[in-house]
Amino acid sequence: MGPTWLAATLWEPQPWSPRSGDSAAWLGRAPGSSQAPGTESPSVSCRAVGDLGSMALSGPEVEKQVPAEPRPGRKLQSWWSLVFCLCFYGFMAQMRPGESFITPYLLGPDKNFTQKQVTNEITPVLSYSYLAVLVPVFLLTDYLRYKPVLVLQGLSYVSVWLLLLFGSSVLHMQFMEFFFSITMAARIAYSSYIFSLVPPACYQRMAGYSRASVLLGVFTSSVLGQLLVTVGRVPFSTLNYISLAFLTFSLVLTFFLKRPERSLFFNRGAPASAGASPSELDRMNLGQGQPTGGKLGRLPASWLDSVLAHMLRELRRTARLPQLRLWSLWWVFNSAGYYLIVYYVHILWNVVNPTTDTTRVYNGGADAASTLLGAITSFAAGFVKIRWALWAELIIAVVTVLQAGLVFLMYRTSSIWLCYSAFVLFRGSYQFLVPIATFQIASSLSQELRALVFGVNTFLATVLKTIITLVVSDKRGLGLPVRSQFLVYFVYFLVLFVAYVLAALLTGLRHFRQGPRQPPPPAQELMSPMREPAAQDGPAPEDGVRAVGEQRQQPEAKA
Repeated sequence: MGPTWLAATLWEPQPWSPRSGDSAAWLGRAPGSSQAPGTESPSVSCRAVGDLGSMALSGPEVEKQVPAEPRPGRKLQSWWSLVFCLCFYGFMAQMRPGESFITPYLLGPDKNFTQKQVTNEITPVLSYSYLAVLVPVFLLTDYLRYKPVLVLQGLSYVSVWLLLLFGSSVLHMQFMEFFFSITMAARIAYSSYIFSLVPPACYQRMAGYSRASVLLGVFTSSVLGQLLVTVGRVPFSTLNYISLAFLTFSLVLTFFLKRPERSLFFNRGAPASAGASPSELDRMNLGQGQPTGGKLGRLPASWLDSVLAHMLRELRRTARLPQLRLWSLWWVFNSAGYYLIVYYVHILWNVVNPTTDTTRVYNGGADAASTLLGAITSFAAGFVKIRWALWAELIIAVVTVLQAGLVFLMYRTSSIWLCYSAFVLFRGSYQFLVPIATFQIASSLSQELRALVFGVNTFLATVLKTIITLVVSDKRGLGLPVRSQFLVYFVYFLVLFVAYVLAALLTGLRHFRQGPRQPPPPAQELMSPMREPAAQDGPAPEDGVRAVGEQRQQPEAKA
């Protein structure tokens, strides 16, 4: 199996939802891809259809790696049936029209929790439990071969809405947040499972279809919820019953999905299929022998230890690349701040607009607008062509100070429409940089190193987010009200802005001190850090990563 299950989700923000705060900018891109966002490789036989952030290898190497598409006949018909089932499930799993209105539901007469309980006792549990289940769910996804984790996700979703409807205590709502964290961590199962059942030649097309189905599900769910509340005057409790019905149906669908026979680590099967190049793990000749394609195909512990040690050594080498360090730090610090804003913005909306008239609550519309703008900005990022080695820090600083201003506006304003607009712009600005960061990090790494780097970045961001939650939000820490929390988050982004400005000044001074350099020609290929210096056509660039859209991935040398 060529692509890694870790790369499919660890280095790709997952579909965003009002509760989870994850982005929809990069779901469904084929794992292991390294082409610039928004571009398409002409050498791949299956082109991306509707994938706003599709990336692919290009060049003759891909033509040798990718087998042909399924031929016409019964096999092709079966393949398209599988695609339809997976995409339909992806759409239905996002149909949660009550999700945008969970906070006013908890604070309203249905549950009658206090704002302090929701802010300082219930919501913080989401960060803690997500950190606790993140790694175990990732490992179980590969060990159990995806489908059981999808079933677990469906059961967890049903548990969330059962607790919302029938729970009455703070403890019940804390368990609700725990089950919601499982659904967040289990999204890896869909984003990686979907590539395990289709031919490698069709990864890009499948990426487009799966991404479109999930985006459509998120958008449709938010719009449907808003229409039911505003036009249909449906109470929040009825909206949650409708969400429970949709989720029960999606749970039933998981039992009819096909279970893959192989996964990356615990159920490897053959190292490389016919016509496909082996993955980085397959190419590591460590003297332990390759695993066989038995029922379980477990790898020897010594083999895994050796592979892990090898990957950590390679990671230490690549960490010396300035651009890799910069964008990894952005991923950790800015992602943590972004998620904190999304976790608590619905509580802030209720403070700014504490209306008892449910028809005047427009959370669903704001969520739908932010989903749409996030998709547009992530798509637009694929067309940005500048010298990121010189201007990256400055661009990040500008976006960060814009985010700080928007957070301050949300903190100060008493207008719910300004608060909605600020959040939509805040999310859109973050989504603009996500695909750029993804490409800048991934383009200089092999498939497995991409999984490792993005996995480490995601885990560190989760740790940082949990620490801030414990100090700022939890009643055992400062226990600040939500407005005061947004003031803290404003200062947080302001500190990040100052750090990026100082880094931009240092980069500019170093550039002018060394004198202007000739920019690389557009056709110059990016060298993989896995290659030995002697094998390169020339000295490696100092930045390690060049401008988006100006290079192709150099075929990796076999380790």
